[in-house]
Order: sequence, then structure tokens, then C-alpha cells
Amino acid sequence: MDRKNILILMVDQLNGTLFPDGPADFLHAPNLKKLAERSVRFENTYTASPLCAPGRASFMSGQLPRRTGVYDNAAEFASDIPTYAHHLRRAGFTTCLSGKMHFVGPDQMHGFEERLTTDIYPADFGWTPDYRKPGERIDWWYHNMGSVTGAGVAEISNQMEYDDDVAFQAIRKIHDYGRGKYDRPFCLTVSFTHPHDPYVARQQYWDLYEDCEHLLPDVPAMDYEDHDPHSKRIFDANDWRNFNITEEDIRRSRRAYFANISYLDDKIGEILHALDAMDLTDDTTILFVSDHGDMLGERGLWFKMTFFEGSSRVPLMIADKDLTPAKITTPVSTLDVLPTACDLVGIDMSEIMPWTDGESLVALASGTARSTPVRMEYAAEASYAPLVGIREGEWKYIHCELDPPQLFNLATDPQELTNLADDPDYADVSARFAQAVRTGWNMAAYDAEVRQSQARRWIVYEALRNGAYFPWDYQPLQKASERYMRNHMDLNDVEENQRYPRGE
Repeated sequence: MDRKNILILMVDQLNGTLFPDGPADFLHAPNLKKLAERSVRFENTYTASPLCAPGRASFMSGQLPRRTGVYDNAAEFASDIPTYAHHLRRAGFTTCLSGKMHFVGPDQMHGFEERLTTDIYPADFGWTPDYRKPGERIDWWYHNMGSVTGAGVAEISNQMEYDDDVAFQAIRKIHDYGRGKYDRPFCLTVSFTHPHDPYVARQQYWDLYEDCEHLLPDVPAMDYEDHDPHSKRIFDANDWRNFNITEEDIRRSRRAYFANISYLDDKIGEILHALDAMDLTDDTTILFVSDHGDMLGERGLWFKMTFFEGSSRVPLMIADKDLTPAKITTPVSTLDVLPTACDLVGIDMSEIMPWTDGESLVALASGTARSTPVRMEYAAEASYAPLVGIREGEWKYIHCELDPPQLFNLATDPQELTNLADDPDYADVSARFAQAVRTGWNMAAYDAEVRQSQARRWIVYEALRNGAYFPWDYQPLQKASERYMRNHMDLNDVEENQRYPRGE
């Protein structure tokens, strides 16, 4: 069969509540709004884990962190875990990554045939948390509130330099696809690091939000003692006591964050233009997603690491010529991306499903009901023991062995301000979810596995940094002798083959 190409556009730390049906009206994002018009939009999509590396490993493999072993931002992603890149490559696709995927360990490919850039984050075990030392901050890599107090304008930053290159390399690859340099369908993943903090934006995008009415959160900062135990741990991990966060800091941070969504929109627009110019759009499925969200100052919280909506909910849009554009409100997961991509291009799902905790969204997008709840896990910085969450219907339930349970009705309490777990009127609902946790997780075993993983990695990291160090960071291969014009090439062929459309 003639298979469609796949273009996966991934961004980092994009709050899904800003995408109720494509980008919110106040966002200056014309390219994403145009993409939304021809997409199935999944309003209630949740990350498998609200942190970069575990969320991305789960997105690629369709497996929860406890199965992948990628508990945090320094846990190895094992090379024997099948990803969507493996499945598609095995089925005859050429698979390519431009940008971030935060792979940790010596395997920096995980099924991708090509990588066009290095990663923005380190591939070693240096960012390993330590449950043996609860409350310990490791300042050189832990988040702090400097991203908020330092928000503002810059012409260039570490992240801008990275994402400029990600887009440039992706467009080069699309040109190659269009020029017929591959005899196989492609799966190109383009993964940006924006709008992840630090909240720094270019002037042209900053200026778009001068009169924005959304520069303050809906729920103002709460007193430390009024937060749930896990939120207190996040505050402590972020070193909040050493920063004075003003209203102006909040406004500037959110303004820069929105500005960087517009920056991304421009980059994505350039990529979609290249796809169109090379006559590839009609035969390409386009998927837009984020790895996790950002609390953006809601209730005083920033960044991620929590199951609250701003952190755990992400945008998901799929544009495919065989799917009718629509808005889907049923809760779904980033775990569903792998089986959905395989289903859309006709890969035998009987071999896919045993290796995933997700399920294909094709049936749901076509009008079939879904009853499977969404599951989430978190066992990284700011936690002292694993947390798990369930999103089903109008309900969200959060469990940690150290804390009282939390139960929220998102239909009546979208800001998650009223914990109903101990409300006698909802005892049956709370008991049902508590039983689902007991059935779905062995929390004691989960905790032991995380602790063992952390302890092993601390030993290995310290050993490998003692003496000569060989990094695992990916080194992009640049074959200069195969580019442009060289003397083993025929100039006439080069000029003809590199032009698209071909000459008269």
C-alpha cells in the first residue's frame, strides 16, 4: 500500500489549558490556528509524566515510566524498548529527529535513522534525584525561581539558538524528501525546546502581548501552608524562599511565555510552508503535541512536576486526510500517540498493542466511545516517593503513599481548588479510585525500584566522571564531502537534482 508520511511537531512545556480547541483566541498563532482548522483536536490530553525525559520516553514508547524505567531526567531509556520510530522504520519508513528528545544513556537514536541536531540537555546521569536525601537541593541543575525574576527580552538565548537550528535542519530535510532523495515514506519528528523557561523572548514577539489581558493567573498565589504536601515540596525544590516574586515578575514571565508560543508558531509556519512547497502536504499526517505543561503562576506554582491541569495537560492535534476535523473532549494520553501513528499508516496493531499502555485514537476520532481512563506517574525531583494519577470522565484522582489522596471534579471545579477525597458525599467515587490505584500499581515495589535505580546511577555517574570522560551526547554527522558540488559528482546532475520543481 502507498503509505502516508508523518510529521510530528513537538514542543516543550506548553500548557494544554491554552489549547481548548486549538490555540486560545488571545494567542498570536496563525499557523497553529490554521492547522487546528483541519485537525482533530483532543481538548483533554495528558502527559504520562509531567517532566521532560520521562514524559518523552513514554510518548515515544507508549509505556508509563514504571515500565520504561525513565523515572526522571537522568534515567536511562533502554535500547530494547520499541518506540514509534522502531515500529515505523521496521515497516519501511525513514525516521528522522530534528531537536530535543532528552534521551539519557549511550543509545541516542531509539529507532531514528538520522538525527539532525544534538540534544539541548545532557545524556548522562548527572541530574539524578536521591530519595535517600529528601529535601536536598542540587542548585546547579535544579529549577529555581530565577526564570521568573529574570523574565524579559533578548535577541538570542541558549534556547533560541537551539530552536533556530532545529527548524533550519528540519526544513533542509523536508527539501530532501521533496526532491526524491528517499524511496520510502518518512516520519520526521521536529522537537523544539520552547516555550520552556527561562521566560525570555525576542522583541518582535514580546511586543505582540503588550496589551494582553491574560498576564496574571486566574488563581493567585496561595500561602505556603495552604498548599497540599506535594506542592510544598515543589516550592522547596524551586528554592522559593530566596526569591521575591512580584506581580511584575509574573506579568513578564507569562508575557514572554506567550511570546515564545508566537515564536514557535513562526517556526512551525516555516516548516509547514516547506512541506507545502515540496508538494508533500496532501500525503503527510501532521501531529502537534507537547511533552508536559507549565503552571505559569497558577496558585503560585511554576514549571511542571505536578498533576494539576496546567502542568499535566497538553495540546494534541492530528491533521490527517482520512480524519474529519473535530473537537474531542474525552480524556486521552500522550501514550496514545504511538499506536495512533501506527494505526494511521496501516501497521499491524496486533504487534503494537502488547508494547504500549496507550491505545489508538483513530476510533475515538471517528466517533467511537472510549472508556479507558488516563494514567499518569511521577517519581522525580520534588517528590519523596512516587505519585500516580487517574483522569476518567469528569474526575481526577491523585495518590502518593506520603500524602492524603486528592479527588477533583473538573467539570464543576476546573481550577482544582476543592479536594473531595474525604467528602462523605463522594465516598463511593473516592473508594473506587483508591481501589483502581491498588489494582493498577504496587506502590511499595514502585518506590523500591525508583530508589534502586537512583542509587545505581549515583555510583555509575561518579565513577564515569572520575578520570577520562567519554560523553554520550549525540554528535550530528555532517558529510561535507557529499554536499553542494564535489569532483566525484556531475555538475549537471547536481543542479538538476537539487532543484525543485525540476527545470524546464
